[in-house]
Amino acid sequence: MKTKRFKKAIIIFSITSSIILSSACSTSRVSTENEKDSKNEVTIAFRSGGSTNSGLIQWMKQEVIPEFEKKYPNTKVKLSPLNVSEGNYFAKVALMLKSKNTNLDVVTEDTFMVNADARAGYLEPLDKKVSKWEDWKYFVESVKTGVKDQNGGIYGIPYNTDTRGLWYNKEIFREVGLPVPWKPKTWNDIIAAAKKIKEKSSPDIVPIWMNSGKATGEATSMQTFEMLLNGTNTPLYDVKTKKWIVKSQGLTNTFKFIDEIYERKLGPSLSLVLNGQGSAIAYQQLMPKGKLAIGLDGIWQTGNWRKDGPAPWPEAEEKLGFAQMPTEKGQSPGNVTMAGGWALSIAKNSDNKAMAWELIKVASSKENNLKLLSLEKSLSPRKDVAKDPEYLDNPKFKEATEMLKNAQFRPSEDKYPNVSTQIQTLVESVVTDRLTPNEAAKRYEEYVTNIVGEQNVIKK
Repeated sequence: MKTKRFKKAIIIFSITSSIILSSACSTSRVSTENEKDSKNEVTIAFRSGGSTNSGLIQWMKQEVIPEFEKKYPNTKVKLSPLNVSEGNYFAKVALMLKSKNTNLDVVTEDTFMVNADARAGYLEPLDKKVSKWEDWKYFVESVKTGVKDQNGGIYGIPYNTDTRGLWYNKEIFREVGLPVPWKPKTWNDIIAAAKKIKEKSSPDIVPIWMNSGKATGEATSMQTFEMLLNGTNTPLYDVKTKKWIVKSQGLTNTFKFIDEIYERKLGPSLSLVLNGQGSAIAYQQLMPKGKLAIGLDGIWQTGNWRKDGPAPWPEAEEKLGFAQMPTEKGQSPGNVTMAGGWALSIAKNSDNKAMAWELIKVASSKENNLKLLSLEKSLSPRKDVAKDPEYLDNPKFKEATEMLKNAQFRPSEDKYPNVSTQIQTLVESVVTDRLTPNEAAKRYEEYVTNIVGEQNVIKK
């Protein structure tokens, strides 16, 4: 009997305490339709440990959180860093979003995962919220596509974006007789430059680096495979027919280009390129030391070389060039770039969606976005920030921002992450000589057809 009375007392006390707590926190609530927010804390999950995220953590702690908590003094922001690899981050976040017991409110989403997580029911739609938000009109239209599902619903607010091109060491180019500035017109121009560097420069200099294995995950799919494939006449996905292109000469030629780099020993050793820390090796070690001539990668790499970055390199602006990636044969439009980036999304299972949205608005203001990108060295998704003199002072940002005009994006399809995983496996198989380019193209057709269904594929 004592036990029953004791349990009953606890229940009554808990209910009473909840009522008192709810009343006490009511002054910090921003009410929205049909929401029952009950906690005075907003939790945000993000990946830590990556070189590009050190700026984000500093930005949240020094700029966003103080401003938000000053505006809403009864609501605190809790950072929930996940110290995992890029691939494991997506899996971990999916599990957290699926669970109703993680107390997750805001999550940083790589835009290529937004559609898949939205389709799975993990994210809160933001269409009604952005329709009443004045700042949304300042976001670049092409970048907005990255946070929409295949039906056009909005599920995130971008906080950065990017473009990709060819980093090259001007000193090495001059030493071997290559032109500076370098403006390759075709894939053959890239091969020719890499061959000349191998023949005429020091043997410890890597002529060209491309992410080429499973360990570097989406970087292999996007920075390497899709940058090449979109320079052919047949991309991954046909937007007109809404079908995946599983067989084309462009696919085969993409695998052939990757194969040629390694067959001719123009790339790094396999022990380096198949390492999960490949990007850090290339851009924090080899390039600052003058041991890498060409790197196919993104504008964000400048963040490595800033004064407070992981590999400070004051001479980077003077010694490096950033060339546009040409199309395969120089065909229109002449060059290609992929754009991606990260966004802030609200968890569908959040019990504090109103304050989660308020946090996103604070973080996404013009002033705060400019402060983030001054640290992070990624491109801004906001048109007004992209015109700011402080922003344009960043090395190569003007050139990289202009590339956004013709930028292409990953397919806004929920099957894309699965297709991307197969791309990574096949690229590594070609690089390690387990498959020929023709065999890889054939496997690609089989694998992607199985993933998306025969009714959703075409051959060109």
